[in-house]
Amino acid sequence: MTRVRSGVRGLVARLRGRDIELKTPGELEAMRAAGALVAATLAAVTELAKPGVSTGELDALAEQTIRDAGAVPSFLGYHGFPASICSSVNEQIVHGIPAPSVVLRDGDLVSVDCGAILEGWHGDAAVTIPIGAVSEADRKLSAACEAALHAGIAAVLPGGRLSDVSHAVQSACEAAGTRDGVEYGIVAEYGGHGIGTEMHMDPFLPNHGAPGQGPRLRPGMALAVEPMLTGGDPETLELADGWTVVTADGSRAVHWEHSVAVTEDGPRILTLPAR
Repeated sequence: MTRVRSGVRGLVARLRGRDIELKTPGELEAMRAAGALVAATLAAVTELAKPGVSTGELDALAEQTIRDAGAVPSFLGYHGFPASICSSVNEQIVHGIPAPSVVLRDGDLVSVDCGAILEGWHGDAAVTIPIGAVSEADRKLSAACEAALHAGIAAVLPGGRLSDVSHAVQSACEAAGTRDGVEYGIVAEYGGHGIGTEMHMDPFLPNHGAPGQGPRLRPGMALAVEPMLTGGDPETLELADGWTVVTADGSRAVHWEHSVAVTEDGPRILTLPAR
């Protein structure tokens, strides 16, 4: 799940790096356990996601997987959100609400965002799942977004600046667009965030921008890196449900995310599957 923080106070806080939570190595291990559970949940949901399956069924499986591990879904009840995952289908970018009436069809794309709280620590990750046989354009769109995610992760380096991550994501998106002959849209209104004892924490992490700006990255920080791309114009609309964000032009959208720690040895992805 993603958020945007606006206003002068939010901007000043982000620039100064105020209130960015630093974790000890032991606390990062606790976050790693939460992240591994999120990875296991997304793997189970991906396995179930087939034509004829509803997003409500995906949500039920996610909640059961999280609770069976002794954890709590991060999203359920968050500011009133009614489900344990966000399931955003086709033109939906983020915050899609699962429902038994939303049945997946061959050729759909569904982005599933999932969070879990385990022993007080949050994990947050997202994947885009192709349903059946998807178009080559959709496959390339998702691959471009996933590549941008990993470019951003590679920039989560001690001593770097927050906007180095933003710039890496943007550069990877633009490079993919050049390669694919498509001007992919980078969704600007939403982005990544700090994570730890809360799901959404300072700093807000845009998915575009010049490098060398914002708070300096320090070991112990943890960030949710989450690019969102569209196959057309990046302008967004929020639906009447107050949650679901869609592309204004109806183009397809994708979303990939990992929670990542800054360490002395470089980025550590906290939401990979357990080994």
